[in-house]
Amino acid sequence: MSSPSIHSTGKDPLALDDAPSAAVHVSTAVSPWRRGAFIVAVSLVLVLALALGLGLGLGLGLNKHSTPRKLPTVTTNASSSYLMNMDLVNESTTTRYFEWTVAEAMGAPDGFQKPMLVVNGQFPGPTIEANEGDRIIVNVTNNLPNATAIHWHGLYQRGTNYYDGTQGITQCGIPPGQWMVYNYTLDDWAGSTWWHAHSGMQYTDGITGALIVHSKNESESMADLYHAFSETLLPVYFQPGGIAGTPGNEPVPDGGTINGIGQWGPTNDTFFNITLQPNKTYRLRLVNAGTFVAMQFSVDAHNLTVVEGDGTPVAPVQASSVSVAVAQRYSVLLRTDQAPGAYWMRAALDQGAFTYDNPATQVEIRAVVRYGVADDTLPDVALLDNPPAVSGGDPGALDTGALVPVGGGPAPNATFSTYFTISMQYAAGGSDDTVSEYLAFINETSWTMLAGTASLFAHVGGGSAEGAGGQLVATIATAQVAEMVVQNFDDGDHPFHLHGYKFWVLGGGAGTYADAARALLNNTAPMLRDTVVIPAYTWMVLRFVADNAGYWAFHCHIQWHMAAGLLMQFSVLPSESAQFVIPQYMFDQCAQ
Repeated sequence: MSSPSIHSTGKDPLALDDAPSAAVHVSTAVSPWRRGAFIVAVSLVLVLALALGLGLGLGLGLNKHSTPRKLPTVTTNASSSYLMNMDLVNESTTTRYFEWTVAEAMGAPDGFQKPMLVVNGQFPGPTIEANEGDRIIVNVTNNLPNATAIHWHGLYQRGTNYYDGTQGITQCGIPPGQWMVYNYTLDDWAGSTWWHAHSGMQYTDGITGALIVHSKNESESMADLYHAFSETLLPVYFQPGGIAGTPGNEPVPDGGTINGIGQWGPTNDTFFNITLQPNKTYRLRLVNAGTFVAMQFSVDAHNLTVVEGDGTPVAPVQASSVSVAVAQRYSVLLRTDQAPGAYWMRAALDQGAFTYDNPATQVEIRAVVRYGVADDTLPDVALLDNPPAVSGGDPGALDTGALVPVGGGPAPNATFSTYFTISMQYAAGGSDDTVSEYLAFINETSWTMLAGTASLFAHVGGGSAEGAGGQLVATIATAQVAEMVVQNFDDGDHPFHLHGYKFWVLGGGAGTYADAARALLNNTAPMLRDTVVIPAYTWMVLRFVADNAGYWAFHCHIQWHMAAGLLMQFSVLPSESAQFVIPQYMFDQCAQ
């Protein structure tokens, strides 16, 4: 089956055979969002991703590429592999072992063949499914030509900060041809999350996967996608004057995927599809594993019930669709109670983030969910551009302000406070847009990775990352209730993620923060999560209990912005982290 409505036509202004500015139209709209990717689960897992490149830290991308050779082909997981094993919940606490190899491969997630970076030859990578309290041991072998590191998004890593997997902060990276063992326990954490490379822009090129932790009392991915390799796109992003003559314009993705499958081009009509049972309730675990934009998730003719956000159980909220920002996660309940048949599942890219036109972009990714019919039944193609009405009334898109944690209450009073500003600009003395890079700053510091060490390693060795160039570190010497006031002076929204913690989102407002604005805050039962969107030209107040020793990154999860330096660090309880017993081989890898 093929239809003109299933694919996009037109020329990509970032196509490799074009000049970067060719056929580019600059949008005058403020870009409120950036690139993204997703995961769904049921318990079923959906991972959403964007098609594009790969990016994290400035100068940390895949700057060396292997000489041309025949690469293995990426494999796509069977739909059944995204169904969770509910028998696992009844198992005793145990240790779960995984052997992973990171390597280059050729894949075509949406029908366009491109080089990728993958784990065990898969995209998305292997799903880790475990119970709260389990120990996870992952032996990662690096067959890339550059160093890599794997971050376990949202996990606390209490006592094991050095296994957080953040290159330049908690490790130096696994050198080419070497291995590293990540060894941590899932204490006091349950819910839906994901793992991804935290080295350069590597996760944009495919190093991502789901991580599902069942709670002790317990009863799917999406992403934007780029066809060009990240090492090609990052210099385009940083080119003097910017893409289409506007500094800071992020590359527009070519499309996206749901659980590794997308649709691009005039002949690709392949969909992720799953057959369910009628009159059942399924938990879909959504993860945006993308690079740049939020993705709007929905299932035709069905309402969704949101029950979790970033690992925090919430009071049920009805919604017809859910916008998932880059790095955020939600669990939604889907009731298969409509007429037997096949229905379109959709993940739409947030085009409000696009600052120029890419007519070749596939702006909506589709999958198929069916029940009560044959396994090869497809939905009506005529409904692709005309979604049916939601049965029983349309509650509208999810309002994140309506999310209330189960058993939640007021956040404790702050005992430590700090103020951060977000901006994107030329570096001091670099106002000439013909030669300068347009960088991202927190409090006028643009992060760059330390050379030959990591922040934690320098600290354990008796030194310090504080005061070093490109490092903004807030030190919290004793256990405190820390409050951040984050002021966004940029014209775009930023999904910020804090490693090692969840924070209470107390609220925010438009314009510039002032003490009088605190009257707008809500501390009745604020949402508790690890990734939040700070809209353009607004401020936001976040609060967390700083009692987990280590160096923890706080950064924008839009990979282009991370590459431009939008990251700072908290050094919490430095007297405790100085006593960490870190494997010697991790120090040795810094010299390689």
